[in-house]
Amino acid sequence: MDTISFPLIHWPEAGAERTARWRSEAAVPPHAKVVVGDEHLGLEACFELLSAGTAILWRGDWQRGRTLLQALGRRADRDKRPAGQKKVLLAKDLFQRHRETQGRRAALLGRLLVPLAADYRIPLPRAQDVRQACVEAYGEDGEADSLVALRELLAVVSAHEWRKKGIPVPAVEGRIYPHYGVFSPVRGEYVDLVAKAPLPTGCQLAFDIGTGSGILAAVLARRGIAKVVATDQDPRALACAGENIERLGLGATVEVVRAHLFPVGQAPLIVCNPPWVPAEPTSPIEFAVYDPDSRMLRGFLSGLAAHLTSGGEGWLIISDLAEHLGLRSREQLLEWIRAGRLRVVGRIDTRPAHPKAADRSDPLHAARAVEVTSLWRLMADDA
Repeated sequence: MDTISFPLIHWPEAGAERTARWRSEAAVPPHAKVVVGDEHLGLEACFELLSAGTAILWRGDWQRGRTLLQALGRRADRDKRPAGQKKVLLAKDLFQRHRETQGRRAALLGRLLVPLAADYRIPLPRAQDVRQACVEAYGEDGEADSLVALRELLAVVSAHEWRKKGIPVPAVEGRIYPHYGVFSPVRGEYVDLVAKAPLPTGCQLAFDIGTGSGILAAVLARRGIAKVVATDQDPRALACAGENIERLGLGATVEVVRAHLFPVGQAPLIVCNPPWVPAEPTSPIEFAVYDPDSRMLRGFLSGLAAHLTSGGEGWLIISDLAEHLGLRSREQLLEWIRAGRLRVVGRIDTRPAHPKAADRSDPLHAARAVEVTSLWRLMADDA
């Protein structure tokens, strides 16, 4: 990786000024104030420092550092709602408060830092071997030591474990292996919609817009479509999709290309599963969930008609969660469809089965409990 792209972080230690690379996938700036800490710092002392904006460079036992992070998370989860507040909030305000709470929690926990050697070893007692996980997430390095938030490093390790074992997906007759920073197809209802919706008659070409892990392109290929062009603009997604397609033996059918939304040409079937919630993402993985100002959704709908062959269909796979949260209305979605010179020729609905739909402790439970995921079948108005 290019060393110029790394900012530096500074901190005092053992009477000297120390410097290292600063790693942050969420582009968090290097912390201005960093102190060195270990097991001698108690939970409350750590919490007070982190709450005040001071980062802690952990020099203690690795396993105890992980335990501390978990304890800090539980401590941060206390008193999420100010005592005595009884005001009933609208769904939109609840969502905003939920995001703000999540943001504050992530910022606080992200101030507990750990060192990484140039070869991705962790120079702490009882440290686990994270070298392969870091190579997969960050690329080959080996040039300089760095600091990283423990929370981020654990996410890198978790992604590595998912990538090793993969996620079984019956619709592709195999497994999908998600990479770090690429959304995992753990919610199967949208995959099932694409696996079961009636294909346009004689369809032998399809585009999968924003392919991510390549899951929907693989589903279309398994359904017998002779050629699938899968697009994305994120390098990690392109690498992930390409690897999954090859693992599934679909390399002769699916072509993975870098493009902003549509590839060159037209197709009788164009599929898109854009991020479902119009909000600002705060980390790379959240770009699969949050779509600022519905930019990808609007871009797909405005460009779809020009890329459909005569009589072709566009499949928009999207949840109505944003509608229940008051972030986007059904009328707004229908207006964007009309503005794109499109008409709705069918819709297939399904209910999500993920655990959050039944979790009453979730602040957004009321919206999730009535959420519906739909595959909208769209055609050009002049078709």
